[in-house]
Amino acid sequence: MLARRLPSILPDLTFNEALEITKIHSISGLLSKDIPFIFKRPFRSPHHTITETSLVGGGRIPKPGEISLAHFGVLFLDELPEFNKSTLEVLRGPLEDKIVTISRVDFSTTYPCNFMFIASMNPCPCGYHGSKEKRCTCKENQIQRYINKISGPLLDRIDIHIEVEDVNYQKLENDSPSETSATIRNRVNNARNIQIHRYKEHNIFSNSELTPKLISKYCKLSSNNKKILKTAFNKLGLSARAYSRILKVARTIADLDNSPNIQSHHLAEAIQYRSLDRKYLCR
Repeated sequence: MLARRLPSILPDLTFNEALEITKIHSISGLLSKDIPFIFKRPFRSPHHTITETSLVGGGRIPKPGEISLAHFGVLFLDELPEFNKSTLEVLRGPLEDKIVTISRVDFSTTYPCNFMFIASMNPCPCGYHGSKEKRCTCKENQIQRYINKISGPLLDRIDIHIEVEDVNYQKLENDSPSETSATIRNRVNNARNIQIHRYKEHNIFSNSELTPKLISKYCKLSSNNKKILKTAFNKLGLSARAYSRILKVARTIADLDNSPNIQSHHLAEAIQYRSLDRKYLCR
């Protein structure tokens, strides 16, 4: 439910983004007379039985796969460990490069795939490992085998890890008003505008596109914040990739907070979103 509502709070599409999305869907034969142009960010949620070719693209006459159909939108994989491990591993390159190249004997084709990757999984086969409400019935080796379906390098490429606890009845009955998608989207659009203005000389549009050189320029930390990050790096056993992603997320949190600099609470929140590094990558 959360994943399907994410497109409603993502930044508004620019005309060029909409044009790229429309071209990809046109090549795939997914446009109709009723919808000749796509104005909304795509949301793709393939079934766990999907093949590598359907996911990344290919075929006798190469066509875009799900990752390209999700370009400038969301690719959601529900029950991640149920997907074939080799199928998941082909995501590693596209997640980094934002493009996928399909090679044939006589030619090669490159499709864009700059998508937001979201995945969900249970903590174990029965779904109750670590639950405060119900007892887990899985054996330790079953849990380990289940977790091992997700490789460390793939998990390392996911910026934010969130562990969702059971929802109790009181929360379901709570009628207090919450923020609307429109309100959140306004805040997101404001943060995106800040980033577009900040990076106008570098031909990039968001914090996720920062190179190592630009990270050192725009994600500067105070001496105290450097100590916080160093402690987290050593304690969680973070990789160099995770280090960069924490800084990018912290920069984004600061932008959402209209803060010109990364503060300690921005950095702490970004570090908190790497909870699975300790649980899974250090296994």
